[in-house]
Amino acid sequence: MALESPLSPLDGRYAPLVADLAESFSEATLNRTRLEVEIEWLIALTDHGIAGSSALSDAQKAALRGRVERFSQDDVAALAEIEATTQHDVKAIEYFLRRILEEEQLSHIAELAHFAATSEDINNLSYALMVKRSVTNVWLPEALNVHAHLVELAKKWRDVPMLARTHGQPATPTTFGKELAVFAHRLRGALDEVERTTYPGKFNGASGTFSAHVSAWPAADWPALSRSFVESLGLEWNPLTTQIESHDGQVRLFQRLSHTGRILHNLCTDAWTYISMGYLRQIPQEGATGSSTMPHKVNPIRFENAEANLEIASGLFDVLQATLVTSRLQRDLTDSTTQRNIGVAIGHQMVALKNIQRGLSEVDAAPEVMAQNLENNVEVLAEAIQTVIRAEIVAGRSAITDPYDVVKKLTRGKRVTAESLAEFVDTLDISDDAKASLRSLSPATYTGLASSLVDYLRD
Repeated sequence: MALESPLSPLDGRYAPLVADLAESFSEATLNRTRLEVEIEWLIALTDHGIAGSSALSDAQKAALRGRVERFSQDDVAALAEIEATTQHDVKAIEYFLRRILEEEQLSHIAELAHFAATSEDINNLSYALMVKRSVTNVWLPEALNVHAHLVELAKKWRDVPMLARTHGQPATPTTFGKELAVFAHRLRGALDEVERTTYPGKFNGASGTFSAHVSAWPAADWPALSRSFVESLGLEWNPLTTQIESHDGQVRLFQRLSHTGRILHNLCTDAWTYISMGYLRQIPQEGATGSSTMPHKVNPIRFENAEANLEIASGLFDVLQATLVTSRLQRDLTDSTTQRNIGVAIGHQMVALKNIQRGLSEVDAAPEVMAQNLENNVEVLAEAIQTVIRAEIVAGRSAITDPYDVVKKLTRGKRVTAESLAEFVDTLDISDDAKASLRSLSPATYTGLASSLVDYLRD
């Protein structure tokens, strides 16, 4: 007997992590939003006296809008019954609205339902509203939580010295907090871009020409009406389109979401590496098992899970961008299928965001490991020595001709002790003050302004 189970992990294993997002992108929500757009268009038409209609009363408007707010499973079933006959989802919405108008004693304006509209007039605004609401109300708060957590940890560990690694090799020391601050700063910049995203929408008919509108009621200023209607929904009006809104706004959003995801992916790979190096210590969770055979293990599964989900999301965003930016002539249906996967792409990012949050809350810094690593790599002070020599030469206090080469011969590819480095400093042709300054340095104190750079973070 076959077992019933969801095809997608977003609807199964990860369902609790994306519950809010699933509500934002469900088929029921799409139909409710379509009904919302149809009702708001009807209200806009009557407000402007189209076809000799009169503006609805406040009570009538409230009654119609209330049907959107109270949209229920019974309404979903009623729509499915209508669509079984129409074989067209948006036409089913029109007929459903006509039923509502009859129930609200507004049958006299039933012909204004879906008036002069093509399905894409309704769909583009519905998707724009759903995407905007899901990003603003669900995705962005979660991403901002990750940013806030990074800022908190950057400030907490701002003074913890750490050996940097460039090309994987020991390099000029930094602080652990400053390195986390880099990610927080990058993430904040990416989130700024997401927050600045606009959501275009169009309402101009079958070929973007207002042809049916003008034929039916030439006295109206249709572009002005269209603009005021689209902007009343909180969207940006697009005056020049084919049958479809060109999706360039969505593409810009997906580029920004993908970029954000790749920054987070880099955070995950570095967090994983710091755990591997012992710089980050994982906090064991009660009852959790790291390995089915190795009881000692605590695996960095939160960051690994986030990595994978971010990669899937970026792949989907790449496909969405590539497909939605193109439409054959005035319309094809490739965008219709593609847009149904927007929620899937954002959903995988949501899983990643929640895992990163949990991962960051289940680690602690290991300053003693970082300190030992610093002590074992005294040669990283070579940069300081050769730079001090350069300053001494410019100041006329040294006759050394090639400071870089002098220090390179002592340190390149070699392990150097604090004692041998101090002895080397004593042999240099530099001032006593410069020698004293260099002798006082250690890898742990050679962090420059790393700690204070954390202050540049924005909350």
